[in-house]
Amino acid sequence: MLKIKKGDTVKVITGKDKDKEGKVLSVDKKKSKILVEGVNMVTKHSKPSAANQNGGIIQKEAPIDISNVMYLHKGKATRIGIKMDGDKKVRYAKTTGEVVD
Repeated sequence: MLKIKKGDTVKVITGKDKDKEGKVLSVDKKKSKILVEGVNMVTKHSKPSAANQNGGIIQKEAPIDISNVMYLHKGKATRIGIKMDGDKKVRYAKTTGEVVD
């Protein structure tokens, strides 16, 4: 079970975009990669199409490994744990012990 979900706010802890923060746009469970808003930007050359009349060079996010980011809880990076709350699994911040969702 992956501990980071779509919509979470994360902080990049390693690589060229270290210390950047952003919202998770998508999660690929098989490859354990995530897409973070404004992080790991790449340039893509696109041909003119129906959607993009002019074509040209487009800036877009590329996936990064899930191990390179940490969950942000109240502005601080923290590890995420999973515990049972009655009969339900919940995520919690390891630094504070508070339930995340």
